[in-house]
This record gives sequence, C-alpha cells and structure tokens, in this order.
Amino acid sequence: MTAVRYLGLAVPLAALVAAGRYERHRDARAAALLAFVAALVGIAALHEAARSTGWYAFAPVRGAYRGMPVDLWIGWAVLWGAVPVLLRRVLPLPSAIGLLLWVDVVAMPALHPLVRLGPHWLVGELVGLVAVALPAQLLGRFCADRRHLRARALLQVALFTALLLWFVPSLALESGDGSWARLTALPAGTALLVAQVALLVATPALTAVREFVTRGGGTPYPWDPPRRLVTTGPYAYLANPMQCGAVALLLLTAVVTGSVTLPAAAVAAVAFSAGVAEPHERHDLAIRYGDTWHTYRRHVRDWWPRWRPYASGQPAVLWLDDDCGPCAATWRFLARRRPVGLIVRPAREHSRVLSRAGYAGDDGHEERGVAAVARALEHLHLGWALVGWTLRLPGPAWLAQLVTDAMIAPPHPATPRGEPCPTPSNASSTGRSRRSVSTASPGSRRVPSPPPPG
Repeated sequence: MTAVRYLGLAVPLAALVAAGRYERHRDARAAALLAFVAALVGIAALHEAARSTGWYAFAPVRGAYRGMPVDLWIGWAVLWGAVPVLLRRVLPLPSAIGLLLWVDVVAMPALHPLVRLGPHWLVGELVGLVAVALPAQLLGRFCADRRHLRARALLQVALFTALLLWFVPSLALESGDGSWARLTALPAGTALLVAQVALLVATPALTAVREFVTRGGGTPYPWDPPRRLVTTGPYAYLANPMQCGAVALLLLTAVVTGSVTLPAAAVAAVAFSAGVAEPHERHDLAIRYGDTWHTYRRHVRDWWPRWRPYASGQPAVLWLDDDCGPCAATWRFLARRRPVGLIVRPAREHSRVLSRAGYAGDDGHEERGVAAVARALEHLHLGWALVGWTLRLPGPAWLAQLVTDAMIAPPHPATPRGEPCPTPSNASSTGRSRRSVSTASPGSRRVPSPPPPG
C-alpha cells in the first residue's frame, strides 16, 4: 500500500509540473491554485458523504484525515482542480470532465486494498464529478480567463464560506476540542438566533464582495482583484471588512462549538493579515492608485471602523419624487442626518422618467427603488449603513421592494408639482382622489455634502 500511496501523490504532482511548464501565465497559475483549494475542500466533503453512504472507504493507515490518506487526498485535488485548469487551452471542459471520469474508473479499482469500493461507488464518482470537480473547474477557468465576473465571484463566496464555516472549524475540532454536536443539539429557536447573528456578522463582508464586483470589476481573490479602487459601501467605513467578518465568524463558531482552538485560528488569521497580507496589499495598491490610495488609508483604518463614512470624488445623487408623501418623508429623514457625499434631487429633474427612487454614484453605478434608498443610508453613519447593507442582500431586497410596491409607494412616474403621488389607496373602488401623505414638499433643495473628517 505504501507504493500505491507514493504513486497516488507522485503521478498528479508530475502532471502538475508538466502542466505548469505549459502554462506560465501568473494569473492562470493563481487560478489553478484556487481550483486546487476548491477541489481539496470538495473532496473532504465528498469523503464525509461516502462514509455515510458506503460509496467507498479507505483502509486504516497512518497519515490520514478522518480516515482519508492525506497523500491521496492531495493528489486527487491536484487532478480534479489544478491540472485541467492549466491545460484548459488544449483540454476543453467537457473533455476534462470525461477524462477525469475515465481516470477514476480505471484507478479506483486498481487502488485496492487501500481503497475499498462499495456496490454503488460509481454513483459517488458521478456525484463527485458534478458537485466537486465541475465547480472547481468553472471557478479556475473563469478566474484564469477573467470571464463571467458575477459567476466567479459567487463561486469564490461559496468556497470561502465552506472554508470558513466548515473546513477550518472541522480541522480545529478534529485536532483540538469542541464538537459540532453542541451546535446541532441547540433548540430550534436558539439555532435560528445563531443563524441570524451569523448573517448579521457576515453582512458587511458579503456587501464588500458585491462592492468589489459592481463598483470595482473584480473579486476578493488577491490574484483576481478589482480593476478600480473601491472606497464605497463597507469600504467607506473599514479598510478590511472581509477579514473582520471572517474573524468574527470564526469566533462565533468557537462559541457555539465550545472550541478553544478556533480562537487561536482567529488570532493566527489576524496576525497573517497584519503581518503578511496587509504589507503586500499596501505595496500593490500604492503602486496602482498612488495618492488616491494614500489619502483613503489616512482616513480609513483596518479593524476599527469609522462612525461616519469616508467620501471622495463627486457626491452621489439620490433622486426622489418630492411630491410623493413617502418619498418626501424619506428626503426629510436623510436631510436631518446630514448625509456625507450625497445630494438629494427631485426625480422630475432626472434625464429619464423615473418610476422609483434612483441612485447614481460618481462612477456611474446606479440603483433603483429600495436599493437606491438603502444606498443612501450608507451615507449617514455606521448604524444606518448596516441597515442599508442588509436591505441590499438578495432576499431582503426582493421582499422589501415587494412590500414597498404593495403597501407604501407603488411604482409611478415622477409627477409635476402639486399632483398627488399614486398610493394603494388611490386605486380603491371608491374612486375618491386622495392627497399624498405629506403636503410639505422639500422642493429642489439640496443636502450639502460636508468634507470627510480628517
């Protein structure tokens, strides 16, 4: 079995070296590394499924993780992740998946007695190719060729979530103390509360990823970064919202699993970020963005958020129908809180006819409806910004827009001054005309944009 294990690692590594000599582009090699990590995590999850279904099992050996030999695990991840990405120019995706299927069908029986196959092991093989190898290949190929920005960002979020909330805690629990059983044994109400706290903690990080995609044209992966400097959203308050979210989630997981090893992992993550990642990031961003980056970093810190947002460049604009009662109330609400880097204007002054509130950033980014108002909340302070980030999450955004359209302010074109805003009550069978909720209109006044605090 020792020879089989050596071959199980040596052959994939030899293929990796050969593929690396063929593909020398730095971005492609970085994408291959990401695909390898995705395959590594996915194979670990597949192994857990195989243990419960009996698809396959490994003979007891030294150097194993939860019964899976580490050398075979690494070699398997190299073949399913890195090698096909490096060879993507000569090995299209369907051919790569077909070749991986053929290799496994031949190799798995040949690995006996190290690998013990169950009667339905081919089912596990197909599940692994579809649920592990295919996503790893899509992620690596999209990142290597800079294609399908939203899809590759979504795949990265899925990978980093699995790493943070399952793989790293599992490693810590396997080698230390604590147990997933403490989490699964929680009452339903407590488990729901934990899930809500986790979502709240993760919201700034998730919004930061979305900001990278929509405003920066890139992803969180260091070798697939935004093409523009992102200083909006959570980055107007904190320079490293993703790292802060990751550390907070590790600490939350440590509490609910009773682990004392996970806080050590969180400390190690902070040390790595401060001692290794941050200097590299500072150097890279200083070269790419110069004085703009230095000015931003003088105002926005790591690990400790601002209370009021940092603003640079031209102010953003929120367009509201000032003759609509709810819209006018929103205008007054914002004006009383003196938003930073935001101007509110009547919707009728927009170059197009707006049926919902509109938001336009100085970089051309636009939002409509509830999402536009949520964007405006980011210009107030950290508390309201968190509300705005939560409202812009896909599920809450859809629900909030549905409720707003049905009960508060349905879509309608901006009306000339003095005409009432359509509301659900306007459409009632009585036919009576009703005035808007508030007769006081903000008119065409502007909310000033004070300079950012030093």
